[in-house]
Amino acid sequence: MPNDPGLAIEAIRRFNRFYTRRIGVLHEGLLASPFTLAQARVLFELATQTALTPGRLVEILELDPGYLSRILQGFIDRRLITRRKSPEDGRRAQLSLTLRGRKAFDEMDRRSHKATGAMISPLSTWQRERILGAMRTLERTLSPAAAPCRPELAIRTHRIGDAGWAIEQHGRLYAQEFGWNGEFEALVATLFARFITQYDPQSERFWVAELDGERVGCVFVARNEQDPDTAQLRCLLVHPNGRGLGLGQRLIAECLAFAKSAGYRRMLLWTNDVLIAARRLYEAAGFILLEQSRHRSFGHELVGQTWAREL
Repeated sequence: MPNDPGLAIEAIRRFNRFYTRRIGVLHEGLLASPFTLAQARVLFELATQTALTPGRLVEILELDPGYLSRILQGFIDRRLITRRKSPEDGRRAQLSLTLRGRKAFDEMDRRSHKATGAMISPLSTWQRERILGAMRTLERTLSPAAAPCRPELAIRTHRIGDAGWAIEQHGRLYAQEFGWNGEFEALVATLFARFITQYDPQSERFWVAELDGERVGCVFVARNEQDPDTAQLRCLLVHPNGRGLGLGQRLIAECLAFAKSAGYRRMLLWTNDVLIAARRLYEAAGFILLEQSRHRSFGHELVGQTWAREL
């Protein structure tokens, strides 16, 4: 995102021009229908809500009352809607679609579904996920502060591409937040490569946390190389976009529950003392510090720590 507000404004305007052209809202009739975009929005609200009044439509669509009045009168003239007194307040009018109006909406809704399907059908699953994630981010970010969108949190097992994302995020975030060099990214890459190439779903598991469809965290469990009864928790990460939502605790809980169900007797992890937030999560989950030692790694003098808990 450009730091210059002027560049940001131009980028948003450019996208608006692209997208309105792409979905055809500038055509005289939306989706080859006799309705403009504003008229189609009014039809949609009338078709999906009950007991709507003109005043409520003004609030929902943020239309000029006079402009909305002309749209509604046009619908009445075409016998698409009816207007009757509200049973709760005789001074207010309630609007509803006629059978003809319902048929008009259903036809336009069908065309919209078909047009959207045609637009995304050439895209790969990965491309669709990126588009949906970007749309969710846009909606959440631009929603009014008074009515924030409730974030959708999910934790799932790994898919193709998740390991690459985790390696990149570890390398970038630890460089930004702790100044660690490329040695750390190389270590993480080695751990994930070993996990992926030797993956045993019965005794190992890799989870990814998502916020509104975007990856914001990860962790995996592998068998300890020295003790087959011990599980190793590795590479816990929560991206800044996902912090403060309890995802770190949930990822650790997934690890503990899986390790117990897989028959492990205890769980180990290795970390460094500068990772204070992570250490607090481990302590809260019942891990106990077993040992620590100084070492020079990732361009810094560090204190490595081994933590463990019984399962």
